[in-house]
Order: sequence, then C-alpha cells, then structure tokens
Amino acid sequence: MTLLERLNQDMKQALKNKEKERLAVIRMVKASLQNEAIKKGEELSEEDELQVLTREVKQRNDSLQEFKDANREDLAEKTEQELRIIQDYLPEQLSDEELEQIIVDTINEVGATSKSDMGKVMSAVMPKVKGQADGSKVNKMVMNHLQ
Repeated sequence: MTLLERLNQDMKQALKNKEKERLAVIRMVKASLQNEAIKKGEELSEEDELQVLTREVKQRNDSLQEFKDANREDLAEKTEQELRIIQDYLPEQLSDEELEQIIVDTINEVGATSKSDMGKVMSAVMPKVKGQADGSKVNKMVMNHLQ
C-alpha cells in the first residue's frame, strides 16, 4: 500500500471517528505530497514521499521550539500532537545506540579524523539513515565524534 493510499484510508477512518485534528493533519500531509508531485511533474517515489514527510516533521519541530520559547503552551501542545500523527507515517526511528554505530562505522569508512571532514561524513551517513533519524541529531553526534 502506497503512502497516499494509506493516507486516504486513514482520512476516511478519521472522518468516521470524527477526529478533527487527525483529519486536518492527514489532509495537510496529503496536500504537501500532491504539491510535491505537481512540482516534480511525475508521481513521487518512496524516497520522495519520505523526504516530504521529513520536511513536515522538521517544520513542526522548528515551530514547536519557537512556541515553547514564546511560552505558547497551547500552540506547542497542538504542534506536538501533529508531530505524533505525522510520525505514524515515517519508518521507525533509529535508537541512539544504532545511530551511534552507523556514525562510527561511517567515520571509519571515509577515514575522517577532524571537523574538516564533517561534510564527507554527513554526506555518507544521511542516505543510510534517511527518514529514520533527525538531521540535526545526526549532525550533533557526528560533531561529538570528530573533535
């Protein structure tokens, strides 16, 4: 089942269950996917769909931080709820230990020794963890290893 088919199915279920918040988030994600397909001029691959979902999560994480900084708990709570719904459609996230192992292995593969090798390491790690780990988290972990 493709992501769009799953979203359509979940949208129908949310309508039946009168889950307004879930329905709104599913519609937003679906619209983002359709907009990306229009922009590309072709159907999205699984990788493209994953990229759109990751972008949606990143946007919500950024907003969440801003809401917390501004002491807007009402908006922060709503954004956290949206994040949980979107993350249902992402692959299972890697644990810190699994991510750590991938980073260490990659550093050894590319022969990185200092922070100047950061770009090499990041460009090798990110395709391995696509959709399974947040880029800023990966960046921090790589930085810790390259000191």
